[in-house]
Amino acid sequence: MDAIALRGVTKQFGDVTAVDGLDLAVPEGEVFGFLGPNGAGKSTTINMLLDFVRPTSGEIQVLGRDAQRESVAVRQRTGVLPEGFDCYSRLTGRTHVEFAMESKGVDGDPVELLERTGIADAADRKAGGYSKGMRQRLALAMALVGRPQLLILDEPSSGLDPSGAKEMREIVRAEAERGTTVFFSSHVLGQVEAVCDRVGILRGGSIVAEDSMDGLRDAVGGGERLVVDVTDDAATVDLSAVRALSGVTSAEAVDGEVVVSCDADAKTAVVGAVEDGGATVENFRTEEASLEDLFLAYTEGDEPREVRQ
Repeated sequence: MDAIALRGVTKQFGDVTAVDGLDLAVPEGEVFGFLGPNGAGKSTTINMLLDFVRPTSGEIQVLGRDAQRESVAVRQRTGVLPEGFDCYSRLTGRTHVEFAMESKGVDGDPVELLERTGIADAADRKAGGYSKGMRQRLALAMALVGRPQLLILDEPSSGLDPSGAKEMREIVRAEAERGTTVFFSSHVLGQVEAVCDRVGILRGGSIVAEDSMDGLRDAVGGGERLVVDVTDDAATVDLSAVRALSGVTSAEAVDGEVVVSCDADAKTAVVGAVEDGGATVENFRTEEASLEDLFLAYTEGDEPREVRQ
């Protein structure tokens, strides 16, 4: 069964179409990365899943239930870490988690959840004195109340230091291993790449790509990229001949290097063309395209390319 299923979902705010005929299916137990530039419709989609916003048209099911008619039952089984979470400054961390437990009608040990998210030593301190990272950890502890079947995490690593971000990834993976579905939206693409089974990229309110990382790389011809180290200033190298080569998708000067997305059999010709462009090649290496590279490939330009698994 799909944990999340949207069929032809559109949301309009006056003359603005925030979500446009969105179809999306996230199977149970999957960690799904939900990406898109600002204004793409990500927050609107999440709010419709939780029935905070009603769609103009289309159908939404969450955990096999109608997201509108059975919204209370959906939220009982869903843990949410919202973007921009703010705590009650006069309440302790323990009280926040106890409130979440009472709201869901479940029992448990608040300190155990605070321990899991790394702030048990601050359980009885007022949350108004928490740092941004501690507030984010508190929000995650509240989201984990009741062993939810679905976790919706919107910018979960906001405010976390590298250690905290690593712990957050470990929690996501642990939840997935016990069967929880995780819907993970973030601008920190490295976090998404590290934990997600599949990724969906939203542009203009519609999904333009939905696949595994390998599938996305194959679809844009960006499975690998050639990084060429040159002795000269890479920004001065004429790359027009490189871009004209068969099998080359893109060629740019990035941080003092020439970075080329190309087919494997074009690499030798690329190195030669870089030298013909006036550079002295010191070394070159092959790297897999990162999620950031793929994100830009799908979201930049006049016309979005549409790719589905």
